[in-house]
Amino acid sequence: MRLSDFDFVLPEDSIALRPAEPRDSARLLVVRPGQDLADHVVSDLPDFLRPGDALVFNDTRVIPARLAGLREARTTGGGDGAPVPVEATLHRRVTPDRWSAFMRPGKRLKVGDRVAFAQGDDRLDATVLEKHDGGEVLLGFDLSGPDLDIGIARHGEMPLPPYIAAKRAEDDRDRADYQTVYAREDGSVAAPTAGLHFTPDLLERLKARGVSLHFVTLHVGAGTFLPVKTDEVSEHRMHAEYGEVTADIADALNAVRAAGGRIVCVGTTSLRLLESATGEDRVIRPFADETAIFITPGYRFRAADVLMTNFHLPKSTLFMLVSAFAGQKTMREAYERAIATGYRFYSYGDSSLLFPAEPDET
Repeated sequence: MRLSDFDFVLPEDSIALRPAEPRDSARLLVVRPGQDLADHVVSDLPDFLRPGDALVFNDTRVIPARLAGLREARTTGGGDGAPVPVEATLHRRVTPDRWSAFMRPGKRLKVGDRVAFAQGDDRLDATVLEKHDGGEVLLGFDLSGPDLDIGIARHGEMPLPPYIAAKRAEDDRDRADYQTVYAREDGSVAAPTAGLHFTPDLLERLKARGVSLHFVTLHVGAGTFLPVKTDEVSEHRMHAEYGEVTADIADALNAVRAAGGRIVCVGTTSLRLLESATGEDRVIRPFADETAIFITPGYRFRAADVLMTNFHLPKSTLFMLVSAFAGQKTMREAYERAIATGYRFYSYGDSSLLFPAEPDET
């Protein structure tokens, strides 16, 4: 497969800069391969689920992981010694005091450089411990554990996706808007955006419908925003992200399926985590590890029966994933319809409810 197989033209004005209000008033395109596309709103979701189905949410919480700082002047080595403004986007915690981060401008940094993200009595300093490709570095902070968490929360900004940040600055509204109502496990630098559409009322109506709610955790890294740079899709390598499926959740979801219910993943993050935790026998097992699963057409899904997800970037790994789930032809038609009828794209945009393609349609 070539990267061009997943390209399409997206008008700039299709990109949502603010979410719908209320959250569940966003549009919902229902996609059933072989059937007509259907326009609805997210608050209609209970109508498409059956008693005994299970909704699976990602309960990760977005942290203010974008930090502006100064690379301090070098005292040895000569040349380029003046302080340099830098920006870090934290994307994966390694130890209580170490984070992997994408740095800009990465080329101006060397191992051993000191970076000051806050001055004065409330300092937040780090040392560049390692450098990797693509501007990725390992930062060792002077603070650790909860003290570091407090420092990041105080001085960091909400890491809005680049296609929003390029059009407007982050503000106080984003602290609430870019967080699901059920978020509870700190660690993501990007929201599981399908979950942004849920309200407490919608969750209660789903439970009243007889749909069970289950929560897994996948901490979304900044790698989710990185473009695919290889022409041959199979050569792309995903960034690893840490996720957990508890034994209780695995048992509950296996019981749902044994009773004839469907597993409905809210977002590609919960889907990728469940697929990582599920064996060839379609049994979901406890999972606490990193996953770099890359799902493209031809993949055979083991856990997910239905997928709710927003509309994704051209040539992105997520558009490849939805094409694998509902079929390339079906998803191309769905996106053409969405663009033509004014659906809003990306993190703050509208949503879709996807049912799986037959095996020969993917």
